[in-house]
Amino acid sequence: MIRIMQLKLAIKHTQDELRHAIIRKLCIASSDLLTFEIVRQSIDARRKPDVFYLYTVDVTVLNEQKVLKTYQKKHKSDPNVAFVQKSAYKLPLPGDKALKQRPVICGSGPAGLFCAYYLACKGFAPIVLERGKDVDGRKKDIDTFWETGVLVPDSNVQFGEGGAGTFSDGKLNTLVKDKTGRIYEVLRLFVEMGAKERIRYEQKPHLGTDKLVEIIRNLRQEIIRLGGSFRFETLLTDVIVENNVLKAVKLEDGTTIGTDLLVLAIGHSARDTIQMLYERGLTMSPKSFAVGYRVQHKQALINQSQYGAAAAILPPAPYKLTARAEDGRGVYSFCMCPGGYVVNASSEPEKLCVNGMSYSDRGSQNANSAIIVSVTPADYPSGDALAGIAFQRQLEQKAYAVCGGKIPIQRLCDYKNDTPSTACGTITPVCKGAYAYTNLRGILPKALEQDFVEGMEQMDRKIPGFAADDVLLCGVESRTSSPVRMERDERCLSNIEGIYPCGEGAGYAGGITSAAADGILIAEKIIQTYHTDYEG
Repeated sequence: MIRIMQLKLAIKHTQDELRHAIIRKLCIASSDLLTFEIVRQSIDARRKPDVFYLYTVDVTVLNEQKVLKTYQKKHKSDPNVAFVQKSAYKLPLPGDKALKQRPVICGSGPAGLFCAYYLACKGFAPIVLERGKDVDGRKKDIDTFWETGVLVPDSNVQFGEGGAGTFSDGKLNTLVKDKTGRIYEVLRLFVEMGAKERIRYEQKPHLGTDKLVEIIRNLRQEIIRLGGSFRFETLLTDVIVENNVLKAVKLEDGTTIGTDLLVLAIGHSARDTIQMLYERGLTMSPKSFAVGYRVQHKQALINQSQYGAAAAILPPAPYKLTARAEDGRGVYSFCMCPGGYVVNASSEPEKLCVNGMSYSDRGSQNANSAIIVSVTPADYPSGDALAGIAFQRQLEQKAYAVCGGKIPIQRLCDYKNDTPSTACGTITPVCKGAYAYTNLRGILPKALEQDFVEGMEQMDRKIPGFAADDVLLCGVESRTSSPVRMERDERCLSNIEGIYPCGEGAGYAGGITSAAADGILIAEKIIQTYHTDYEG
């Protein structure tokens, strides 16, 4: 198979034009091109107004070796055209150790679901515990919360089938290098479960919150078909350990499930479960993360800045920005939602946090992104392993108090002047959940407030208007990642034999795709160690 990289096409082009571009590139007859597959598609807008698509494609042709040799001779070994050999992802063979009881997976976010799926594929019949509701029941509770403000602590934007990412756009881009093929396998399975084929090759793929509900439901049904089972509205309250070896898990209703293996895919907001595990002796350490505000701009501003005149014919534009404050802290955009909504993402009574979300059409008039400032364990109130959680709670309690549980919003010019906002300017808030105008000062520590302002002003040099007076700040963005890491060894086991920390909540991922890939990694570790010795 021949891989062609950096293949340039006009913004408006057809599949047939892509095919002809491949034929011209290789200097072959039309009949010699057998197949082609898009590996990557991106928009290159670095030299506006010259904006175009760049493709990487894998092609099969007649007389492949001859075609490649002729091309390289003519073009002096062009590195953008080369031979590539692709292989399908494969799970390891079962191990030698007999597993007497079904493994338990705590959490049905991407880490838990993907781990469950691949274990089920190999006959392990996992039991998935989820404190929240299935994705349909969860959606009803979230819609009610956004309409009325009545929070269901175990069924919300953070908890329930699909995990937190289900209600934050379903972004699938990741900075993790795919040396193992797990990332591509994640995308492949999403497509099999109902996602559009294009997520396999888009530069910044996303599913959309509205589409994720169906995809997650399909994945659960497939896991069940393969022998797995789910128990929703079931909270893990304890682990039973003897001689540092897991024996069983205890549930909120007082029942226990005997098991030799527990996968902790609990997500970054399961603070009560993290506390319980810490008290039971699971080794943890504090971890750096970032906090800030969700910032709203008009999507038209972002489109014009990123694409220029081509904005009229291109999808809503994303951005990725970084800055460095005078005190050395990093300030950066995170979880950018083109055509999105700011959402009330709270999960604890009298504490408030926000997130961003887009539907599949990204049709809102506003863009939003978290603009966040790095924090380290030195910023936490103590040196305790869970001090980062205490730090988050302090911010969220302040954010809730400012407007009595409504999303607090302020214009950037008022934030700079430490003056409460009383109305919006040229940008109208687009939110899920009630909001109110206020003064956000005092939620973050003063040093972080200054860092945030410096970061916004630096970003304004890259996107003019980014720090305009009417830009809206919504607070507080505090759940960017887990502030805790559950330590694990080369087998991916914790210090307690049989417990596998997994995904974002354990400190080993940062988004849907990387969490799902970590779930696959844990499944691999279990499969290559054990074989089943029970009836599923």
